[in-house]
Amino acid sequence: MAKKDYFIALTEFHFMNLQTMSEIGYYPGMKQFHDSVNGVLRAWAGRDLDSPWPQPIASALIPYMDEVGVDVAFCLREPMMDITGGTVSMSTNGFMLQQIEPYPGRMYLEANVGPMIKRGMKNAIWELEYLVKERGAKLCKVYQPEDDGPINDRRLWPFYEKACELGVPLTVHTGMSYVCPQPSSHCHAGQLDDVMLDFPELKVIAYHAGWPQSEELIGLCGKHKNLYLSISGIIGWFQRAPYRGYHTIGTALQWMSSEKIVLGFDLPFDDLGRIIDYIRDMDMPAELQEKWGYPQLTEQDKANILGLNLARLTGIEPTKRTPAR
Repeated sequence: MAKKDYFIALTEFHFMNLQTMSEIGYYPGMKQFHDSVNGVLRAWAGRDLDSPWPQPIASALIPYMDEVGVDVAFCLREPMMDITGGTVSMSTNGFMLQQIEPYPGRMYLEANVGPMIKRGMKNAIWELEYLVKERGAKLCKVYQPEDDGPINDRRLWPFYEKACELGVPLTVHTGMSYVCPQPSSHCHAGQLDDVMLDFPELKVIAYHAGWPQSEELIGLCGKHKNLYLSISGIIGWFQRAPYRGYHTIGTALQWMSSEKIVLGFDLPFDDLGRIIDYIRDMDMPAELQEKWGYPQLTEQDKANILGLNLARLTGIEPTKRTPAR
């Protein structure tokens, strides 16, 4: 039977400037970075950084998207400036704009103007406004593990206020930090409660299901109408430990509509084909429906999660863009 041809859109396509990466390899922090990422990869994806991956640049990722039927990618820079002692970023928003320019309608900017506290709020707010108003950024990433304070640090309040004013949804790393030397205390999912209470109209997508605080995050998504759950990065783990995934998604669907769940790529922590197939083919086991009360995913649930929700949040048309397969 042919698979249903859903509109598919994902956030968190990390790009890296390969020239810059080749120049900063001598920093001691790079070895820490690789060791810590490999530790997570072995758990989540069952492989490591020496495994074959598509290059984290647009020209390599577009064919990959076409191959598996991904219509739209929201693409962001990889900063990680603390790895080089705060001197060099792995990539910039300017690099991202150059990368995605040849692919209008397929690749959109997911801005990253952090670390906001370290660089100064005036500069971060200026760049956010410029990228949204002048360069068409559809989302903006908040990655507090590399900054000088957590998600609910009041010094970030002017930034959240500006995001509300601009109407740009924020994508927020939640759960734990997976990279040394960054502290997990800066991204606990529960910190979003303070943000959403003070900015109820701010749209926030919480990455990685907030693991290991997934149930707390799911509860907060039920509490706050504009807080969305992203199951980015962890689907490889869900496939290798199926009941972990069933429980996370089943619990989420008890607390919120499928209109509040989205997907992200998070290269290199996952690959596109299995992310899409995981949702498209999901069949909630009968025993979990009976004993835990989890709902079966409908075709509409799957369509929402695979792309319709992101289209609605970012204001893009949910039309197929990939070549016919």
